[in-house]
Amino acid sequence: MTRLLVRNGRVVDPARGLDHVMDILIEEGTVVAVDEKLDPGRDIPVLDASGLVVAPGFIDLHTHLREPGLEQKETIATGCRAAAAGGFTAVCAMANTVPVNDEPAVTRYITEEARAVGAARLYPVGALSKGCCGEGLSEIGEMVKAGAVAISDSPVPVTNGLLMRRALEYCRSFDVPIMAHPQDPQLSDRGAMNEGLVSTRIGLRGMPAAAEEAVVARDILLAELTKGRLHLCHLSTAGAVDQVRQARRKGVAVTCEVAAHHFTLTDEDVARANYDPRWKMNPPLRTADDRDAILQALSDGTVDAIVSDHAPHHADEFELDFADAPFGIVGLETAVSLALDRLVDRGIVGIARLVSLMSASPARIVGVPGGTLAPGSPADLTLLDLGAKVTVDPASFLSKGRNTPFAGMTLVGGPAATIVGGRIVWQR
Repeated sequence: MTRLLVRNGRVVDPARGLDHVMDILIEEGTVVAVDEKLDPGRDIPVLDASGLVVAPGFIDLHTHLREPGLEQKETIATGCRAAAAGGFTAVCAMANTVPVNDEPAVTRYITEEARAVGAARLYPVGALSKGCCGEGLSEIGEMVKAGAVAISDSPVPVTNGLLMRRALEYCRSFDVPIMAHPQDPQLSDRGAMNEGLVSTRIGLRGMPAAAEEAVVARDILLAELTKGRLHLCHLSTAGAVDQVRQARRKGVAVTCEVAAHHFTLTDEDVARANYDPRWKMNPPLRTADDRDAILQALSDGTVDAIVSDHAPHHADEFELDFADAPFGIVGLETAVSLALDRLVDRGIVGIARLVSLMSASPARIVGVPGGTLAPGSPADLTLLDLGAKVTVDPASFLSKGRNTPFAGMTLVGGPAATIVGGRIVWQR
């Protein structure tokens, strides 16, 4: 029988109102007991968590793991191992693979490959439209039966409002959320960064905040009309998070996420980066006012989840100039440390709120086990060292991707160990 005792850690489980130094006994992949000074007998492996926070396993709602089809950028194996090294016990993988995850055969392939790796758990996100082309619904019901936990065409926006309405209505039958990429591609107009004073100054075509906010407004209205479950991906503007805040007051069933880079960086950082394409992402880095609005929304409960929006690319793609380079950065191995450094260490949110944002709320949004350490729950644990000094070194990433703007940055706080199903799958 597989057993493990996690001893003397500060157990933070906001779902149960716990924040106390305790022991956790794990047997056969399940939490058996959480109490002070447990004595399970002799001959049981012990993980000493003294000085560490022990939290329910962190779940990343938004990653792009590239397999099948784009294994030169990332594989399911490298992505799941990178997730474990970043403190995530589970990830949701978007559907923009080759072929697109728009049918149950692809969904099953992804889940089986991840199971064979034995690192972080992987929950597939099925495509909303066939081929992510926005012209007709994919085999949503069959994909949900095969293991899909949500539906999304991200990073492709759904421009057809009627298609979005039908998808919201149809997904009610399966009780899964639609994860929407809110962007008007016509308003974005082939932009490479945020439209504003900085883009004008440095001569890059910009994407206005209105391109995001217009589609957020449309999708919230459709969610209200259909009573469907809407989850808005990687919000980046003050106007977008305020729309969510107002929709909640009206009782609309909408949740939202923000990526770690959007509460960390601004468009001024793009200017300072001297046209380095590793600072190019979609949605783009916005203004300091937008960043501050996101920090406020994280603090006041408007935002439900923090994600990595992990988007690895091959090194050759960054030989292109900024305008032509692909969007996206890697984030699985930096998101937790960024959240601890910029949010917890600086007093924006407390550790219990962070655990809710990265564990309890993500589990609730996609309806997967986890988010708590109550007896009987899966033994998925994220151990955090709040005082650790973590220097971002892309050369040491387990991900194939190296495209990060945070290289060389030293952050306060990081993952210390990751436990999945009662097994230590990564330890610093």
